[in-house]
Amino acid sequence: MLTGMPRPRADLDTQPFWDGVAERRFLVPTCGLCETPRWPPGPMCPSCQSQETEWRETSGTGTVYSWVVVTHPVAEALVEQVPYAVGLIELPEGIRVVGNVLGVDPAAVRAGLPVRLVFEDAGDGALLPNWTAEEGAS
Repeated sequence: MLTGMPRPRADLDTQPFWDGVAERRFLVPTCGLCETPRWPPGPMCPSCQSQETEWRETSGTGTVYSWVVVTHPVAEALVEQVPYAVGLIELPEGIRVVGNVLGVDPAAVRAGLPVRLVFEDAGDGALLPNWTAEEGAS
């Protein structure tokens, strides 16, 4: 886990997501009218403009759609932690989310790499969702 990064702050649109993370669940806002999942969370469905939202739990699996390997730290706290991979993860639920790709050499991350959700303890009681390569996939 990367240490020294600022913690995300929940707002009106993201609070249900962070409540789910605290319960080790990855929830995605889904339109209550047309059932379109959306990411990032927002107040309105981009497909039908409905404001009816249901929060549904994801499978916790996905594949790397795209990624970057960070080699130049953007903050002093990250100097000793590079390189690390940040992936755009495609979920079977039809959305893509961003997260760190852990447990695999950053140079081995590739498109299509199967990953699964992991929750890391940030050290202050907060959990952070990230992704790790499925066993035998790297």
